[in-house]
Amino acid sequence: MPGYFREIAVRMFAKELKESTFMSREDEEQYAPQYVLSPTGAKANRVLISGVLTEAENIGLGTEYYKARISDPTGTFTIYAGQYQAEALRFLAEANTPSFVMIVGKVTAFKADDGKMLLSVRPEHIQTVTRKDRDIWILETAKKTHERITAFEQEGPTGENTETESAKNTESAPAHVCPDFTEYRSMILKALETVSA
Repeated sequence: MPGYFREIAVRMFAKELKESTFMSREDEEQYAPQYVLSPTGAKANRVLISGVLTEAENIGLGTEYYKARISDPTGTFTIYAGQYQAEALRFLAEANTPSFVMIVGKVTAFKADDGKMLLSVRPEHIQTVTRKDRDIWILETAKKTHERITAFEQEGPTGENTETESAKNTESAPAHVCPDFTEYRSMILKALETVSA
């Protein structure tokens, strides 16, 4: 098995992750990293997300398997934790809702019967944070999202992403990146409006 390095965790709002429609691998190896290409041009294997834990439910049959929802100002992340995410599993089993949390995790994809791709996050690390921590995450995520938009507009899909390698190696990238970033600029402003003074 090749020695794959741990990918940088990309900051991404829930709306953008939910509206990502393309996953790719750079080679055919079983353990090769899988990437999601977002509408603003981010290429992410892992994400750094934050928000309010609004729901945590054990949906396992005969074993613990938790589904949780994390809300940020733009939408909701869905996360799943089972026996291979033991730390996150224990956290969700004991977590209070609502509470502010921050998560680093891998993006996973599931194709529904109608062909639509549904994305979720497998948490590698999860912790309780303060509202101030969550607000800092919003500020940093807004900045990184804006940088991606600016870089894509100025350089196109051959430019370098500010957080991780851009989608330049993905032939289908232009078709999956949003041609009009107006709604994502509005998303950024909506998120910033929620940050406390």
